[in-house]
Amino acid sequence: MANDGPVEHGYPHLETVRAAITALYRRLSYDTIQTFATSVVPADVAFCDTDDLYLGAQRVARELVRHYRLPDARLVVSFREMRHAANVELAAGPEYFVELNDRFRTHRQDIGAALAHEVMHVYLHRLDLSFPGVRDNEVLTDTATTYLGAGWLLLDAYREDRASSQKLGYLTPEEFGYVLAKRALLFGEDPSVWFTSPQAYTAYVKGRELARRDEQQPPLTAAGWAGRRRYARDRRHAPAGPPQPGVRYSFAPDGGGRLRVSFPCPTCHQRIRVPVRGRVRARCALCRSVLECDT
Repeated sequence: MANDGPVEHGYPHLETVRAAITALYRRLSYDTIQTFATSVVPADVAFCDTDDLYLGAQRVARELVRHYRLPDARLVVSFREMRHAANVELAAGPEYFVELNDRFRTHRQDIGAALAHEVMHVYLHRLDLSFPGVRDNEVLTDTATTYLGAGWLLLDAYREDRASSQKLGYLTPEEFGYVLAKRALLFGEDPSVWFTSPQAYTAYVKGRELARRDEQQPPLTAAGWAGRRRYARDRRHAPAGPPQPGVRYSFAPDGGGRLRVSFPCPTCHQRIRVPVRGRVRARCALCRSVLECDT
């Protein structure tokens, strides 16, 4: 939690974020991810200053448990002085103890954001899905929270001006925006209507630009002129050397000596391998995206 401290920007965790999206599809399947087509809506996690602190926190926790489809999980929420935004004790269940930073006693509108991350820890714990290392595992948790419909709360908790700052989670604001935009492209959502923070909206717009560029990389037919020209040049010299910096496709011969190109699916980032023979329609076996390619 950045509390009046510097907020990191940019995309330092981008490859881990993409790996996390792939891991979600592999562990949950396309059909399960489709059941999260509806995001948490503001009314379900609203928290007024007149609400009882503990009863309100328990109500929001129950709503997030319901959203993640953990009906047999019970969260007991408490508050204490601590460095991080929150902490959850991952045990066998069904009861889990969540501690929230005392800061949220007076910043109640962000309790939903903090709990969204902690309940996702419980969800991933039950799935037995994790990444090695604390940092990468927290990036996985933020990514899963956002991709499965509750992470807009974490981005909306980001506020920054000359005098103060606040950001929850391990992803940068732009990375939250990127994952949120990937979800929006998948389900046809417009999460920007829920933002109360203007800085969150700006970060979402930047992340959305990067997410759209994923769908405009060669050999996809939506690639721009410059990308298509570079792809044609690399294809002429393939497979003489390693891929060039900044290029996500690679060429290699198959068992019969015919050239194939490998590139990441713009939806789930699993690598797809297709023959180099002009116009090709590829279907991602993991997320079922149908991709128009010019190889």
